Amino acid sequence: MAVVTIVGGQWGDEGKGKIIDLLAKKAKIVARFSGGDNAGHTVVNPHGEFRLHLIPSGIFYPEVTCIIGNGVVINPAVLLQEIKDLSNHGVDTNRLFVSDRAHLIMPYHTLLDALEEERRSKGALGTTRRGIGPAFADKVARSGIRVGDLLDKETFRNRLSAALELKNIILTEVYQASPLSLEEIYNQYCHYGEQIASFIQETSSMIHEAVAKGEPVLLEGAQGALLDPDFGTYPYVTSSSPLAAAGCVGVGLGPKEIDRVVGVFKAYNTRVGAGPMPTELKDETGNLIREKAHEYGATTGRPRRCGWFDAVAGRFSVQINGITDIALTHLDIYDGFSQIKICTAYKFNDEVITSFPSNLDILEKCQPIYEEVEGWEESISGIRNFDKLPAEARNYMSRLEELLSCPINLVSVGPDRRQIISVKEFFS
Repeated sequence: MAVVTIVGGQWGDEGKGKIIDLLAKKAKIVARFSGGDNAGHTVVNPHGEFRLHLIPSGIFYPEVTCIIGNGVVINPAVLLQEIKDLSNHGVDTNRLFVSDRAHLIMPYHTLLDALEEERRSKGALGTTRRGIGPAFADKVARSGIRVGDLLDKETFRNRLSAALELKNIILTEVYQASPLSLEEIYNQYCHYGEQIASFIQETSSMIHEAVAKGEPVLLEGAQGALLDPDFGTYPYVTSSSPLAAAGCVGVGLGPKEIDRVVGVFKAYNTRVGAGPMPTELKDETGNLIREKAHEYGATTGRPRRCGWFDAVAGRFSVQINGITDIALTHLDIYDGFSQIKICTAYKFNDEVITSFPSNLDILEKCQPIYEEVEGWEESISGIRNFDKLPAEARNYMSRLEELLSCPINLVSVGPDRRQIISVKEFFS
């Protein structure tokens, strides 16, 4: 296998960082293809515990080249802080490259993000207020500024001047906020450009070269399929596509090159921010899962909403991503549960629904139909072999495989990179 894509199968926060960290060991290139620093991948390894927001999780392996692809929007201040934090922990970042086609998050993006959320008041979308949406909006509106523009100060100033003229009108006339200074932003970002210049490259050719040689390439997704702008719970979605197909666009690779798609699913469901979540538990069980699994956002620290596994949404995710393999994480959180529930269908009025609704009003009114399976009492965090798992844990996974029509080939039973059960080899 030459190219493997890793995506989130739910609403994000599925534990992709650990799975990427595991598979990156055998990769030649690990490339991030979507999102921005609104996503956070937590990795626990001998260097320590890290929350990476932009830099691919393969950075911890000295022989792996890491790429931030053109499909990512980049706040240079965040990128530089991550580089500094990794360097302080003895992690070499000389193998990191940033696509010159990636778009920049500018100060007006973060400001407009926050002002718009405040304007929405109770109807706020629950964004991280990091400017991700406004940056992607400018990209589509053809008024964005790209990383490569920082290498030419005259070009950068011209594009910044044109963009800021309109943004200041919006800030002052729509939101009654103070205008931003062209000189301050220009000088600040020129300084950023000087610091990251050595990382900026035309990166798609690097990936094509590796694929041509048959070298293993790992495409790293952010967030989850149910936050996709087209197929997620719109408008409570993210601003770029987290689907496997976006992996091609986000790094400049043709779809025929993708060999496997690994979908990462938690053994239960979580969600941050607003939007429907049919299996959400607003009771002691939901609180127990949250506290036991430390379900708080790696980027924002916000408590995550927790609920039983939703196989209706999960099956939809498998279909729209073309998932070939499932990596199931946080299975150990169910240690000590006597009964575990799985949502197998929804009830809307008197109708049973087995497909994920596109209509948000319908989804918000759907009631989960549950199937109960036996839980297990013992701890599974020390188990490294699938056959050594309790029969109840194996039965639970077998039922998920049936419902999702996809095999589970990786199982995580704890936060450490060694707490993993691997059923198959992904890079041959």
